[in-house]
Amino acid sequence: MTRLPTIPVPLPAPPAPGEMRRRASDFLARMRSRRTVRAFAPDPVPMEVVEDAILTAGTAPNGANHQPWHFAVITDPAIRGEIRRRAEEEERAFYGERAPQEWLEALAPLGTDADKPFLEIAPVLIAIFAESWAPDGEGGRRKNYYVTESVGIATGMLITALHLAGLATLTHTPSPMKFLNDVLERPDNERPFLLLVVGHPAPDAEVPDLSKKPLSEIASFR
Repeated sequence: MTRLPTIPVPLPAPPAPGEMRRRASDFLARMRSRRTVRAFAPDPVPMEVVEDAILTAGTAPNGANHQPWHFAVITDPAIRGEIRRRAEEEERAFYGERAPQEWLEALAPLGTDADKPFLEIAPVLIAIFAESWAPDGEGGRRKNYYVTESVGIATGMLITALHLAGLATLTHTPSPMKFLNDVLERPDNERPFLLLVVGHPAPDAEVPDLSKKPLSEIASFR
């Protein structure tokens, strides 16, 4: 496949320093309200919001602009039920056999266990896949670069976009996740990266009162 050269376009002028500071401060305040939710309401969500959030994720920086991701959106109750069944099989093995005690102790304050009812209750699941390579259109393969980094950035942007739109999310990573390829009929060149649960929080939903590290502990300036 012949790739056409990109045509450079000018960037818009940056805002004034005061406006720049205001935007950064407002964004920080909105993101500080983001919490992972484990209790969802079954109420439907506008699919246009989900579509726009995925398009936002698709603007993420990535290796060689190969955009090595696929977002599989699942709303079918039967498929969500099958994903829950398969995920809980892996989770029972994790909590009962595979997880080291130190990890289980770290998870204990969050109240997580092998039961994942949110996979059926929440109206939308987004299975995010990372593409190690892509067909080149001539029967060969085109290698993708910095796949994990690229998909990780895109996933963060997706979570942010959904939060700013007013939806709650939960990142779920049953291990292993290869069953998602089977359930969703995705090709072997796609590796399950993360399962994102999307919806409205349940009316009685509660979240842990977590604190975040201060700037002095997460950044250094030289």
